[in-house]
Amino acid sequence: MKAVIPAAGLGTRFLPATKAVPKELLPVQGLPVIQQVVEEALAVDGVDGVVIVNSHDKPAIERHFAADDELEQTLLGRGKDGLASSVRHASELPVSFVYQDEAKGLGHAVLQAAPQMDEDPFLILLGDYFVPGHDMCRRMKAVSDEHNGASVIAVAAVPADQVSRYGIIAGDCITKGDPEQPGSVWRISGLVEKPAPEDAPSHLFIVGRYLLSPRIMDLLATQGPGAGNEIQLTDAMVRLLESEEMYALVVDVDEGRDTGTPAAWAGVCARAALEDPATREAFIEALGGAADLIR
Repeated sequence: MKAVIPAAGLGTRFLPATKAVPKELLPVQGLPVIQQVVEEALAVDGVDGVVIVNSHDKPAIERHFAADDELEQTLLGRGKDGLASSVRHASELPVSFVYQDEAKGLGHAVLQAAPQMDEDPFLILLGDYFVPGHDMCRRMKAVSDEHNGASVIAVAAVPADQVSRYGIIAGDCITKGDPEQPGSVWRISGLVEKPAPEDAPSHLFIVGRYLLSPRIMDLLATQGPGAGNEIQLTDAMVRLLESEEMYALVVDVDEGRDTGTPAAWAGVCARAALEDPATREAFIEALGGAADLIR
């Protein structure tokens, strides 16, 4: 089983920094976001490889996962064994690369990984969102296993006045309790892109984690342009629903860390520094007078 991580975007929200440094390599507690996503994918039982959809304009991502014997030896020679081990660990992760050099949408990006796929379901993890506990995709796979290997997506509740910003699922909750509470499972009947609040079939939006049937690749290969004149993954998923069941696992949106904008990334970094006992006090000290802003 494979996992696909789309990472070919320009990172325009972070310019000019991303002119030289891909946003996927921006660190949180010293570890690039994309490595955290890779390790999240590999934590799922059965995942034996990760395919990163890169751009030829972002070779730094590949360098991060490449072996660097000279750097390792330099670090070892300076007695920095822990750092040498972390450099080696990144190069030992089962990562391969394909390329998307035209911005044609998420569906088009995923399709570039088709030659490296097998006939199994596969994960898609967006590269600017990671889950520190590595548990979300594992729970999705458990739901899939309970329903004969069906496709499963992660969704989370959003306030009613914000549904028009997202793709929202339609369907029925098949578990007991509050249907929009974390842990609930839905059988999906449709996907509605950015509905008006009064037309929204639920308040549940896709949070960037998918476990999809291998048939989605065939559908993406014939998918015409949709919103923004791009190949949209959601459009292919709607077609998939015509022949296969699809489920949604409701998760707590706070379980993950969104690093897709400068403000979100800064917040994630601050939160991580505060949550880590090894850095909390030093971080608060570094804030100086701004430390009073911490509630």
